Amino acid sequence: MDILKIKNLRKTYHTKENEFLAVDNFSFNLKEGEFVAIVGPSGCGKSTILSILCGLDKPSSGDIKYNKTLNFGYMLQSDNLFEWLTVYDNCLLGLNIKKDLKNKNYVDKLLKTYGLWDFKDSYPSNLSGGMRQRASLIRTLAIKPDILLLDEPFSALDYQTRLAVSDDVYKIIKKEGKSAIMVTHDISEAISMSDRIIVLTDRPSTIKKIYTINLENKKTPIENRKDKKFAYYYDQIWKDIECHV
Repeated sequence: MDILKIKNLRKTYHTKENEFLAVDNFSFNLKEGEFVAIVGPSGCGKSTILSILCGLDKPSSGDIKYNKTLNFGYMLQSDNLFEWLTVYDNCLLGLNIKKDLKNKNYVDKLLKTYGLWDFKDSYPSNLSGGMRQRASLIRTLAIKPDILLLDEPFSALDYQTRLAVSDDVYKIIKKEGKSAIMVTHDISEAISMSDRIIVLTDRPSTIKKIYTINLENKKTPIENRKDKKFAYYYDQIWKDIECHV
């Protein structure tokens, strides 16, 4: 079932001197429980699409339809944990802002399930990069979003940590049954985590191609990189992007 329908999305930015078209004719349906990645050349408008979907920016034209009232959770490139708050208080931040602590027990459960309960009274500076990212994800999940928007969520991590954390985040998202849209520059990351991949052209970005990722034995992101079809998808997507670099 489609949880989100986007039709002919278009975004134009205006300056004092001129205007430029960032996104043009972007149409796509997101299925419930689906993980979708958006890839494309740098500066092509990937993050603009996420900003529009969660209401931080407005489209110039086009339609965005939901099958119900949806809550969005947005994870940015850095974990954005507040260093003066404990891990627990960071995870409760969204609930406190909404003045609605009815999901507090859910936060407790997430911290226990994903290995951060013993660190709930610690401060972010005492956590590893992977633990900080898990705390950031739990803070995002605390408001029980229907769709997670992930904007380069692992880009601030070193390569080895990035692989481990992408595994953690993927498992959490799937276990919690969330739909997700992730923007990334990393083709390997996109293939290993996604059900479908949207490849964008250079600005003004339009959809060049959408790949359905059918790996032979889909598991976790790290294991998926060993799949026989992984190299095929990588080569095809790289050729699509390289044409516009």
